[in-house]
Parts: sequence; structure tokens; C-alpha cells
Amino acid sequence: MPAVDLDEETIERLDALRVEDESYDELVTELINIYETSEYTLFHAGD
Repeated sequence: MPAVDLDEETIERLDALRVEDESYDELVTELINIYETSEYTLFHAGD
């Protein structure tokens, strides 16, 4: 897994999104899934 350096503002924003003891890995995976789902929906909206 590559290391990623985040600035303080980004960490604060991620902390605000975390639920209970959710790890950063879980949160980022969830955000990526949401992004991919919305991208898929937009791609197929014209069908």
C-alpha cells in the first residue's frame, strides 16, 4: 500500500466523515465506491 501525505485540513475533513471507530482505509474505500457509483450512474444516464 503506498503512503499518502495529507495536510491538516484534509485530515480534519476525513475525521468529520468518520463513523465511530471507522479506519481511514475504510472511509477512503467508501468514498471511492460512492465516486465510482455516481460516475457509473452519470455515464449511463443518457441510455
